Amino acid sequence: MLRARTIRVCVFSCAAALAAVAHAEAPARGVNIVLEDQFRNTRATEQLRGHVVVLVYADRHAAEKAVDIGRRLHLRFHPTADGAEATEWSRQPVVTPPGWPAGAAVPDVHVVPVACVPEVPKPLHGVARSRLRKESPHVSVWLDFDDVLREQFGGTPGEPTIVVIDTAGQPHGTMAGAVEGKRFEDLVGVIDQIRMRARPDLRTAVVPVSGVQ
Repeated sequence: MLRARTIRVCVFSCAAALAAVAHAEAPARGVNIVLEDQFRNTRATEQLRGHVVVLVYADRHAAEKAVDIGRRLHLRFHPTADGAEATEWSRQPVVTPPGWPAGAAVPDVHVVPVACVPEVPKPLHGVARSRLRKESPHVSVWLDFDDVLREQFGGTPGEPTIVVIDTAGQPHGTMAGAVEGKRFEDLVGVIDQIRMRARPDLRTAVVPVSGVQ
């Protein structure tokens, strides 16, 4: 269940519905999800303000699906990561949107993998971190031991869930289940539209989002 008093987010299956969240009443302040990664570094979505944050989270049964979605999204917006050294894979430059003003900062797209592991007891948290360090020695994976994301945004057991947070830190919408074909392209389109709305020369203008009535 989603907690409406915490955040105004719905589950969508297409870009038009996903984009419609932008017209819903937004919370006074952006959300700030704070978790630790496998290296015990504190990670927070607030640290990424000014960029698009895409949280891809899943339980252990859907971990491989979530990894696949996250990898495809990262490569779509950071194509030079394909073939880059493992240590540099997550540090590749983001693609600049067409027509972006010269010299203006370009919003990045941070695809964040999150492992939902509330079933792991606290004495074994260290074991979980150690295992993830072996599986992902270079890419930070956030660990959700308290089921924070599924409590706030919902989720389906055995399926990955995606939460898109815009450059102002506001949740733009969620998408659950398989993300293939048109659904993947729709998601990419929504992220592109969010980035375009952050153009410094359009910040005071109303930028229409396709598919919204």
